[in-house]
Amino acid sequence: MAEHILTRSLTLPISRDEAFAFFADARNLERITPPQLGFHITTQQPIEIKQGALIDYNLKLHGIPISWRTEISVWEPPYRFVDQQLRGPYRQWIHTHTFTEIGLKETLIEDEVRYRLPLEPFGDIAHFLVRGELEKIFDFRQQAVTDLLTAHA
Repeated sequence: MAEHILTRSLTLPISRDEAFAFFADARNLERITPPQLGFHITTQQPIEIKQGALIDYNLKLHGIPISWRTEISVWEPPYRFVDQQLRGPYRQWIHTHTFTEIGLKETLIEDEVRYRLPLEPFGDIAHFLVRGELEKIFDFRQQAVTDLLTAHA
C-alpha cells in the first residue's frame, strides 16, 4: 500500500525551450524508450500536446503485451508538464517533467514518477523487481536524451 517515487535529473547544454520542445513532441517517446519494450504510439499523429491530451500506446513487458493510456494533466510550457496513467500496468503512475533554466544555454531536466503497484499489498512484494526495471528504462532514457539533444551542441 505504498506510493513509490523515482526521481532523475539531467543537466544539458541546451536552452529550456529546446529541451521542452523535444519532450513536447510525442514522437520522441519512441526514440527514448528501450527497443526491447516494443513501445509504439497508437494515437494518430501528430498529437497536439496540451492539457487534457490523451496518448495511447502499446508495449511489451517481459513479452506480455500492455496497452497504456496517459493524459496530460498539467501543461505549463516551457516549465513543466505531467502525464498520468488512465489505463495501464500500474495502480498509479504520475510522471512530472520539470525544466529549469540554470544558464543561458543550460537546462536541468527533472523527472519525478509517483507510482503504485497493482494488487496492493501483494504487488509491493515485487517492488524490488519493478524498481530495477524502471531504473534500467530511465538509465536508457537519460542516455538517449543526452545523445539526441547534444548531438548538435
